[in-house]
Amino acid sequence: MRLNRLMFRAFLLIACLCGSLHSHSQRLVTFEGQAQGTYYIVKYLSEDTVSLQPQVTALFREIDASLSLWQPASLINRFNESERGVLMDAHMRTVVKRAQEVSRATKGAFDITVKPLVDLWGFGVIRHQRKPSADSIRYALQFTGYKLLQVKGDSLIKKKAQVQIDANGVAQGYTTDCVARLLESCGIANYLVDVGGELRAKGVNARGNSWSVGIERPSGAAARPQQALLYLAQKSIATSGNYRRFFDEGKTRYAHTIDPKTGIALHSNVISVTVVADDCITSDAFDNALMLWGPEKGLKFIRQHPELRLEAAYIFTKKKGETKEAYSPGFLEMMKK
Repeated sequence: MRLNRLMFRAFLLIACLCGSLHSHSQRLVTFEGQAQGTYYIVKYLSEDTVSLQPQVTALFREIDASLSLWQPASLINRFNESERGVLMDAHMRTVVKRAQEVSRATKGAFDITVKPLVDLWGFGVIRHQRKPSADSIRYALQFTGYKLLQVKGDSLIKKKAQVQIDANGVAQGYTTDCVARLLESCGIANYLVDVGGELRAKGVNARGNSWSVGIERPSGAAARPQQALLYLAQKSIATSGNYRRFFDEGKTRYAHTIDPKTGIALHSNVISVTVVADDCITSDAFDNALMLWGPEKGLKFIRQHPELRLEAAYIFTKKKGETKEAYSPGFLEMMKK
């Protein structure tokens, strides 16, 4: 569920000069690297220019030990291999709690118990490109559903031994929030964190302006997409799209977003949805459901639930192949046209 150069390509607009309106002594610190199968970029203003990258790297390792499906000994893999459940650490506890809240809010359109279906469609740790049989989908659906999970104290319990969870729909958003909290614990008030296209911003950049993300908008007949700016003032952003992980079978393109209720991989006209929320785990979780719903139902959901403080932007195609866009009012207000 990541920003991609095809659509909604994020770039960071950072000034080279140290002209902060708040402190002439603060300087821009930047570092980047690879983690969780993707990139990360951290930028912040600080009087102390010693890089916090070692601490961030250690944090990535800690989160992976809890939530990574690619680490055989991780806590999430121990849960999936167990018949009953596990004692959760702080990372799993936070992610499961928020995931269950979003599952209830979306009536199961987002669900971390989707792992058997993800594996069946070939979008899990072991990859393949073929549509599964209807019988195998029906079988996997028996073990899919957020109500099959029970949280009892610090324990995560499965109601059926075959239940397995996949936190990839929220892990990078959660990691972005963790990095942001690490920076804040070090006294940093102005930062932009980007983990694989999931971003969280606070304060201002070196020029004293809100951090800005560049997005590409459909340009109609123009040769190149138009550029617009989205200003992230105390906000987070995540994008889900059907252009990164997919396979074609016949005339149908199946993307990695899977409907937990039907067990079917996404094959719609929605190219991407970008979601803005107060924290990145929320953006990351809701972009899955909004992607499945499409612009009409997704934007209606946002209007009906102002308490969630969500904004969204859709890129989709019409029947004749024309690319269109649809925005929530609040998203448009955050853009500079």
